[in-house]
Amino acid sequence: MAAAIVLAASTVPLQAVAQNAICYNCPTEWADWGTQLRAIKAKTGVTVPPDNKNSGQALAQLVAEKASPVADMAYLGVTFAIQAQKEGVTEAYKPAAWKEIPDGLKDPAGQWFAIHSGTLGFMVNVDALHGKPVPKSWADLLKPEYKGLIGYLDPASAFVGYVGAVAVNQARGGSFDNFGPAIEYFKALQKNEPIVPKQTSYARMLSGEIAILLDYDFNAYRARYKDKANVAFVIPSEGTVVVPYVMSLVAKAPHGADSKKVLDFVLSDEGQAIWAKAYLRPVRAGAMPKDIEAQFLPAAEYQRAHSIDYGRMAQAQRGFSDRYLKEVR
Repeated sequence: MAAAIVLAASTVPLQAVAQNAICYNCPTEWADWGTQLRAIKAKTGVTVPPDNKNSGQALAQLVAEKASPVADMAYLGVTFAIQAQKEGVTEAYKPAAWKEIPDGLKDPAGQWFAIHSGTLGFMVNVDALHGKPVPKSWADLLKPEYKGLIGYLDPASAFVGYVGAVAVNQARGGSFDNFGPAIEYFKALQKNEPIVPKQTSYARMLSGEIAILLDYDFNAYRARYKDKANVAFVIPSEGTVVVPYVMSLVAKAPHGADSKKVLDFVLSDEGQAIWAKAYLRPVRAGAMPKDIEAQFLPAAEYQRAHSIDYGRMAQAQRGFSDRYLKEVR
């Protein structure tokens, strides 16, 4: 009897131990992380609290906490993940679906790996334009009729903001060695008094506070098909870029075992299906259902969207950010 009592007493705290893992930059309103986090809890038992940082803020926090990490994993734009690797704040981990991630969309050692991708363009609240035409090009956004209607995330901090800068720079003849076209564009755009937040602005776009937001296709399709808003997605006529979002295990993660369960799940059949239903392109081939893909713009429109050298993009980021802060903001 005494042995049975001891055994029962010893099992209570084990059952009571909560499985938790901290993810930096996993906000519920972005890329439908809300649904993904609920599925992670249901299928793995691991609770991942939502976190509303952007990629730049997440990286800065990881570096500041390097000696005593708080986060277990991070969700980052690919250039920030490459920087995080260089800072030594990531740890190699190859998730269960590792072999199905294409080369070029993962660090060979597993320091980061893509989970999905998006195409940058214009997310337009048509009702908030009040009869003005939907812009079709980067040049259109410079027209005075769009004064006070445009928003973009801070290119010196948020990954999507930097993606917008890369996209407009390439579309207007620049390169990773020459960000002059992007700097001049953002200077010219200041005449239209853009709104420049640091965090995701999905709700502000839906409300009409921001009528035209530089953002990804997946957020626009979510607004149109899930939230039933009168939202259009535009791939600018001059062209744009496609970029992956990736995840990394944090070096010396406090809850490494639980975070590995999460990293496995987001690349599982169920995890990839959640991304697809949120209109992100899953990294695993064949994971995009045909009925979802049919709601995207035609393939001919996507021919104006290009992959780029993400390593070069990462190398150029800090220099661009410094110029933007000095010359534009």
